[in-house]
Amino acid sequence: MNRLSNKALALALVLGWAGTASAQSMEEKLEAKLAKPFAKNLAWETDYDAALLRAKEEGKTIFAYFTRSYAP
Repeated sequence: MNRLSNKALALALVLGWAGTASAQSMEEKLEAKLAKPFAKNLAWETDYDAALLRAKEEGKTIFAYFTRSYAP
């Protein structure tokens, strides 16, 4: 392999390791955010299918918030 390939492989391995290492902390961050007062006062639904069913039953629309805490 040439130098560029070796560097790209090393970077991919490091990024892959960092992604798996932070998975638990991401779940902990989610739980911490959902425990805050602003989140406790809302009826959050994290399952899309369940939210869609509930919205249909209650005649409401869905507000979806998508976020990402890392960039590849």
